[in-house]
Amino acid sequence: MKPPPPLNYIRSFESSARHLSFTAAANELGYTQAAVSTHVRALEHYIGRQLFIRYPRSLKLTEMGEAFLPTLRQALDQIDQATEAIVTSSRNRTVVVSCPMSLAENWLAGCMAAFRKKHPEIEIVLHGTIWEDISEQIADITISTRRFDDRPPAGIPLWNDELLLLCAPSLLEGEHAVKVPADILKVDWIFVHGRQEYWQVVATALGVDMDEHDKGLSTNASNIALELAAMGAGLVATQRSLAHAYLRRGLLVEPFPVRPPSPWNYYLTESQLSKGNIARIVREWILSRAREDGA
Repeated sequence: MKPPPPLNYIRSFESSARHLSFTAAANELGYTQAAVSTHVRALEHYIGRQLFIRYPRSLKLTEMGEAFLPTLRQALDQIDQATEAIVTSSRNRTVVVSCPMSLAENWLAGCMAAFRKKHPEIEIVLHGTIWEDISEQIADITISTRRFDDRPPAGIPLWNDELLLLCAPSLLEGEHAVKVPADILKVDWIFVHGRQEYWQVVATALGVDMDEHDKGLSTNASNIALELAAMGAGLVATQRSLAHAYLRRGLLVEPFPVRPPSPWNYYLTESQLSKGNIARIVREWILSRAREDGA
């Protein structure tokens, strides 16, 4: 697993794409033209695809660049909005909680809604992240997802997560129903970028050889993968902590009762600059709800 690209590479690409000029992007960002060009080339090398067609005096986005740009703009907008909210808000009674988007939508939103009913005097800014950038920490409390061999030094695990194999109820019915583990080789598998390891763990637990499977869908977001599965597009291997809402509503079911330990888990850390007792109240609430939910 290689680390995500530095944020300045992303900003240099987005500005260059908006202006179709490295020079104009450099003027906007306060870099040299050579630095912006280097950032973009490094990003292209990272993803293994060309993002611009370079002409002597102008740029043109490639198809990959066109496809890549909207997601990055959304991510940068979220970072800018969260930063603005933090700068302009009253800091004395405001706690900023940063959390991966998937967990924020599937678990933390409910946790924080219940907190506000109990503590209406404390304002919460919930910042959903698409990727983690530790060098630009803006939150009082951060929840991050890490592999077991890369846990944050001061991180408190929310729970010991497990992996679930899930599908829509319709895949358990009919002529081509998934009834025994070998049947999963006959339907699409849904992969999440950076989490392909989940399928290796689940397949091993089921005694199924991954090399015999060649059909699949992939996405960069766990929630998209869960929605695809709920639509009957195939099977998904995901963390138990993300699956509660779908299981509770009957949108997804477990075809087999196999729950191997997840190599990735969620960890809570508190900023050294956070606001003492106010942040501790929020932290203890989150940890208490995590223990109660047994997620």
